[in-house]
Amino acid sequence: MSTTAATTTRTILRAEGFSCPSCAAKIEKQVGRLDGVATVKVRFASARIEIDHDPTLASVDALVAAVAKAGYTTRPAAL
Repeated sequence: MSTTAATTTRTILRAEGFSCPSCAAKIEKQVGRLDGVATVKVRFASARIEIDHDPTLASVDALVAAVAKAGYTTRPAAL
């Protein structure tokens, strides 16, 4: 029997256009529905979305699209 460990990447997005904690919950719910997403945490005060995900199942473009589907604009954070 063999097991393989999933590779998880942390992606940080900058969110734009949300103004309340319920907006953050809406983003977390929408992004969390994607296959390969392990955790989603919206940092309301700093407008950051931290996502731990398998990049082979959930690309950065898919993450951005999920945030857009929730009704908000985002972009990858500059490192």
